[in-house]
Amino acid sequence: MKEIRLNNGVTIPQIGFGTYKATTADGYEVVLDAIRSGYRHLDTAALYENEEDVGRAVRESGIPRDEFFITSKLARYALGYENTKREFEASLKKLGMEYIDLYLIHWPRPDYGDHDFDNWEKLDMESWRAMEELYEEGRIRAIGVSNFLPHHLENLMKNSRVTPAINQLELHPGYLQKEAVDFSRDHGIEIEAWSPIGRARLMNEPLLIEISEKYGISVARLCLCFDLQSGFIILPKSTHRERMEENLRADEINIEEEDMQRIMSMHQAGWSGEHPDRETIKP
Repeated sequence: MKEIRLNNGVTIPQIGFGTYKATTADGYEVVLDAIRSGYRHLDTAALYENEEDVGRAVRESGIPRDEFFITSKLARYALGYENTKREFEASLKKLGMEYIDLYLIHWPRPDYGDHDFDNWEKLDMESWRAMEELYEEGRIRAIGVSNFLPHHLENLMKNSRVTPAINQLELHPGYLQKEAVDFSRDHGIEIEAWSPIGRARLMNEPLLIEISEKYGISVARLCLCFDLQSGFIILPKSTHRERMEENLRADEINIEEEDMQRIMSMHQAGWSGEHPDRETIKP
């Protein structure tokens, strides 16, 4: 599997297994199935409430810990220096691990309606300072962010010692967040795509159906192929072993440049409605 080299020299598998809502029942078994399917990059978060399942599956897989790349995230309700230190320790304990490969600030602002919602600049900087210390102590191999737009990144980097290694964004055909992607890449920050196949209605887009039929693949697999060819790290998720294995083979298809351009030019579709600067809007 292809690996991406981050700005600090650490490498990360380009295809990972996303565990959000994929482990609501029999979570341990789902993650273990993903490992048996070949996944070594596993993405979790405090908010997902499945770090214990991920840690147990890694331990009981019989595969050495250092062959895995494990990501977890600081929840938006826990921004701030002391909170970050405490929450990191909690995640580490739940995972049952001595270190985390990648630790991210999950969202740039606190919860909607929180009295600190507009105090995000200070809270982000405090959290980042705590993460820099944990990184410099060797307890995290790389630090980064999730759902950060250019103005969030500018605030974070103006007084930081460590540039984020990754910005995890919702990215898929119909929702490419070009400004955030370009800004991140201009600063050496790799892009990781959550929800890489978008919402269900994206599967009914005529353009995507047409192009997928040309290559003899599903629309979902076309989306993953597009994301990979765009240079994104991707986090597909599934509870079905067969689909897990198929997603790992997404790099076997090469989309012609003309078709890539057609997909890049399509109208907005499949967006989750999640936006870091305002209350959630249902698409």
